[in-house]
Amino acid sequence: MHIAWLGKKTPFCGNVTYGREITNALLDRGHPVSFLHFAPSEPGETEPLQPCAEVTLPFLYKSQVYTIPSLQSSRVLMRSLRHLNPDVVHASLTLSTLDFRLPEICAELNIPLVATFHPPFDSKLRNLKSSTQFLTYQVYAPCLSNYNRVIVFAHLQKDLLVRLGVPEARVSVIPNGVDVEKYAPGLSSVKTQLHTDRLYVYMGRIAPEKNVEAMLKAWKQTAMGDHGKLLLVGDGPLASSLQQLYGPQDGVIWHGYEADENKRIDILRAADVFILPSLVEGLSLALLEAMACGVACIATDAGADGEVLNEGAGLVMDTSDVTAQLKTILPICRDQPELTKLLGQKARKRVLDRYTLDANITRLESLYQDVVGMPTVGYNYSRWASY
Repeated sequence: MHIAWLGKKTPFCGNVTYGREITNALLDRGHPVSFLHFAPSEPGETEPLQPCAEVTLPFLYKSQVYTIPSLQSSRVLMRSLRHLNPDVVHASLTLSTLDFRLPEICAELNIPLVATFHPPFDSKLRNLKSSTQFLTYQVYAPCLSNYNRVIVFAHLQKDLLVRLGVPEARVSVIPNGVDVEKYAPGLSSVKTQLHTDRLYVYMGRIAPEKNVEAMLKAWKQTAMGDHGKLLLVGDGPLASSLQQLYGPQDGVIWHGYEADENKRIDILRAADVFILPSLVEGLSLALLEAMACGVACIATDAGADGEVLNEGAGLVMDTSDVTAQLKTILPICRDQPELTKLLGQKARKRVLDRYTLDANITRLESLYQDVVGMPTVGYNYSRWASY
């Protein structure tokens, strides 16, 4: 089955990782995949395009969060899809205006259209950031009703979209999946390199919605630096300001962005505890990767992360007052290494039971089979008019 995948290659974010892992797995199973993404145009492109082509779409601005397409992007996309003639288009939505044009384009070409909807959320709306994310769901819901299928990572997200008017039959829950052969417990020299016996890790963007400062405050106030080190892997808008307040004197190590996947795996294998203090999430792939590596995990119940860790697979916090909760939890992790070892084992088992990449791809293949041959949904202008 030929899949035309519309996603991101840069800048690095969860959407990029998702697209890379899924498309590589589909290729491994013998499916031709053409990759369409926003990037500067390559000179000398020729037509007609063949399966497994890479197509660049013009843009005005691109960030980790959203993309502003150029006026020509819709025309380039339609021309490319007409030449590629895929069996299905799968859009890993990039939060761009092109997302709203896709149903119309695919309906005209009579190609089934599938979307993966990534925006994080906190369904309990406990903070300003979650309210902003909820607005994204409200804006997108009428458009998503025009897709043949919408993939989300958790039942909480499905319930939210259905409440906002997306037909329930068109929303499918397929969680993120991890390659459990690659992400697995193993030997690592990272602790030796960092001169520590206990290692706590945060891996992700250093941005307001990730609530990193709340974690750092708890770490410093609990004097955890006397008993281990906290390694932060990632970069973002708050990194430079936080580095001035928390550093080696507190047992805090700023690793920065790490592009090498093998080095990230090496860090996770060395970790005793993985911490994710986010205010909003979808389903954190970094959390699943840490669990697959057998690391004890602490995360907030934002998005689907609480669902992943419930019933003993990890420690779940409320998104409100994360600092106070961590001031209680961190000393327990420090003083009870047997507990963190047990939690790591349970985390690994949870991923093996529910979140493997292999199972993810099997479910995705089944979804593609369901929509291929199905009439395209079309574009419901009246629905937009009534919104």
